[in-house]
Formats: sequence, C-alpha cells, structure tokens
Amino acid sequence: MTSTSRIAKNTLFLYFRQILIMLVSLYTVRVVLDVLGAEDYGIYNVVAGVVVLFSFVNNAMATSVQRYLTFYIGKNDAEKTQAVFSRSLVIHGLICLVFILLAESVGVWFLNTKLNIPAERSTAAFWCYQAAAVTTLINIIRVPYNAVIIAYEKMSFFAGLSIVEAVMKLLVVFLLGISPFDKLAAYSFLLAAVALVILAVYVFYCGRNFAAAHYKKSADKDLGRELVSFSGWSLFGAAANVANSQGTNIVLNIFTDVTVNAAMGIANQVNAAVYSFVGNFQTAFNPQIVKNWAAGEKEQFYILLQRASKFSFYLLFLIVLPLHLNCEFVLGLWLKNVPEYSVSFVRLILIWSLLESLNGPLYTAVQATGRIKMYQTILGILNLLNLPLTITAFFLKASPVWLLYIRIGLNAVGLGFRIYCCKKYTGMKSMEFILNSVVRPVFVAVCSFFFVGALGTLFSGTKYFFITCITGFIFSSVFILAFGMSRAEAVMLLRKLHLNRS
Repeated sequence: MTSTSRIAKNTLFLYFRQILIMLVSLYTVRVVLDVLGAEDYGIYNVVAGVVVLFSFVNNAMATSVQRYLTFYIGKNDAEKTQAVFSRSLVIHGLICLVFILLAESVGVWFLNTKLNIPAERSTAAFWCYQAAAVTTLINIIRVPYNAVIIAYEKMSFFAGLSIVEAVMKLLVVFLLGISPFDKLAAYSFLLAAVALVILAVYVFYCGRNFAAAHYKKSADKDLGRELVSFSGWSLFGAAANVANSQGTNIVLNIFTDVTVNAAMGIANQVNAAVYSFVGNFQTAFNPQIVKNWAAGEKEQFYILLQRASKFSFYLLFLIVLPLHLNCEFVLGLWLKNVPEYSVSFVRLILIWSLLESLNGPLYTAVQATGRIKMYQTILGILNLLNLPLTITAFFLKASPVWLLYIRIGLNAVGLGFRIYCCKKYTGMKSMEFILNSVVRPVFVAVCSFFFVGALGTLFSGTKYFFITCITGFIFSSVFILAFGMSRAEAVMLLRKLHLNRS
C-alpha cells in the first residue's frame, strides 16, 4: 500500500472515530456540567490540572518513545524496535514512582494551601485529586502500548477502542445521576476505572499482535541512554507546555474563581472536540513523515510536511468558521447554563488552534531528525512566558480573556521559529513553505470570514446559524480550491472525491 493510500485509509478510520467521540463527549460535558454544577465542574478542572502538572516527565518520554519506535520501524529493524519498547517500559515504571512522590507531597500541599476552593468542598476536592492521580498513573503506563499502535499505523483498532472509551465515559455520566455518593468524587473515581479497563485492553491487544510489544531484557544500554537523552531535551518543552495549559489555569483560579475555570473547561472541551479532527489527520500523517526521513526519501518528506500543515488548517477552518460566528447560539443550545466568559474563551481558543494546526507537522519533522536541543529550549521559553505575562496582566486588572490573547501571540512567534528549525535541520525551503502552507491558508481564512460574515448580517437567529454554516462551507471550499492549493493538489483532491463518489 502506498503512503498516500495508507494515510487516506487511516484518516477515514480516525474521522469515523472522531465523529462519534465528539457527539458523545459534547453530550457528556452538558450532562456533567448540569449534574455537578458550575462550581464543582470548575473544581474538577483546576484540581485535575494540578495533577497534570506533575506528568510533564511522562509527556517528554512519550514523545521520545513514539519517535524511536516509528524511526526503527521505518528502517525495518525489528530488534531495535523491541529494544525501544522494552526500555520504555522500564523508564515509564520509574516515571510512575517519581510521579507518586511528587503528587502525594508537593501536589497535596498545593491543593490544600494555594487553590481557591470553597471550604465546604475541600474534602470532595481531595478525593477528586486522588482519583485524578490514579488516572494519570494508568495513562503513564499506557504510553508505550499506545506508541506501538500508532507506530505500526493500526488506526482501526485505535479508532475502535477510542469509541469504546467514549461510550464508557457516557455510561459514567448515567451512573453519576444515580450514585448515592458525592458527585464530584464519584465522577473522578469512575473515570479512573474507565482508564484501567482501557489499559488492560491495550496490553492484551499489543501482546497478541506485535512481537515488539513484549518485554525483553536488552544489553544495549546505549539505546536506553539515547531514549532518556532525547526525552531530556523534550523535558523542558513538555514542562513548559504543561505550565502553559495547566499552570495558567491555576493562575486563573487564584485571580478569579472556580466559575471562570468552568468557562475555561468548557472552552477546552469544545477545542478538544474540534481540534481532534485535525489531530486524527496528523496522527495518520506523522508516522509517514518520520518513516520517510528515516528512509532518506527527502522529497516525499517535504511534500508530506507542506500538505500536512496546509490541509490540517483547512480541515479545522471548515469547522471553526461557523462555530466562531455562531458561538453564543451553539453554547446556549448545548448547555443549560453558560458560564460567563465561555463565548469569548471558545472564540479565542479556536483561533489559537488554527495556528497550532500549522505547527503540528513541523514539530514531527524536527523530532524525526533527532536534533531537538535548540528547538525544545527556545519553544520551552516561549511557552513559559505565558505564566509571567498572564500574571502581569491580572495584576494590571486585565480581563481573563487576556490569558488567551497572550497565548495566541506567543504561538504565532513559535510558528516562525519552527519554520526556521525545519529549514536548518531538514533543508526545507522556508519561503516555499511560508507561501504554500501559511500565506495561502491565512488568505483563505480572511476572505471566507469576510464574505460569510457580510452575508450573515442579512439574517438573525436560527436563519443566521444555517446560512452561515452552509455558505461558510461553500465559500471556504471554493477559496481553498481556487487559492489555497496548487493546481496539482486541487486536481488530485477532486479526482479522489469523484472516485469515492462513484
């Protein structure tokens, strides 16, 4: 099977998965918010954020394992592939021990002394924290198995199990309604139970289907050091990413209250549901980008890199445009009670995601080369700047929405630096990439937003929603085909659509 056909097949599996997961997830958030209330939902988001702060080591290691597994599969080196998996199991076991020590000492102290949680909910918040810690522990153990499935591009299983996980979380919501226990604590522990079941399935499937997914003591100590060294440079970047996402969420709690955290939680849920379409697309692309680099097929590598960034933006924009224009209407329809700042948070975080969609493939390309020292250091510093800049904005009495204005600005700077790194480490023609994969998408977005927004002013209410959704898709599609792609790409896309239809 050609790389293009494999990417197309895997993307279809992942898209089918995501449509179902998105519907289930959005309904789940609606019910959970209604059952828990804005206060408890805000507590859950900020408490879970504290736990995630201590998982940055795992995030760095996950990147390392994924890269090396995919790289050695691309080189058809079965022995090295199994050695990477075996070493990663040992390393993740050690990460679990470090995580437990940090979470049960520094984490508990921070929860009890620094977070702005109502006194009457402190006990429930503590048990919520413990359950979130168990869930994170399980997810740390799951990383090597998840990496194997992605590296071997078994997206049908990945998609199927993700759907099962989403349905189980929906079942949790129904159980929550009849639970005689505290709703916040019960919700947290039920999610931990779901994570444990999914881990068991991952271990069973990988053990039966992949020879590499069995522990074998390896004498190659250099490989273990290489894995740790690579993840060591990723560690700073991973810590900065966590500080960016969860640290600013904690800052938001300290300077405001848990209802604003609830609004941010809703924005993150919407963004996760929308961005996951692009995430799936990039999940299908990423192994091929790494394997092409490992095999020395640089021309195909450059083509995949440009198309992955550009098409990611277009796929996301088709959803973002109508959602951005109808944000207040959609949130009102979706939620029974919409917390303050939710609409502004959602609109801004969607703009941030459009930029992030361009960044994803560039990140994979740099990871493929293995030269990540300067990359991770500079981007880590950019991400860490979110905290002092956000704190400064709050001291100056700025609105909470400035948290996202700052994040968007720093992400734009990060995009420029990623392009520079790809030029330096892979030989990519930066101006060609900028014109094809940045300028074209931004031009399409501006034109589409202008035309659809102008047309929408003639309508209101439900008519406005349907008109902007329909015209948004039509105008965006026309602009994408006319200006957003090369002639060869447009012809290829139309031909594939015609073949699929016939």
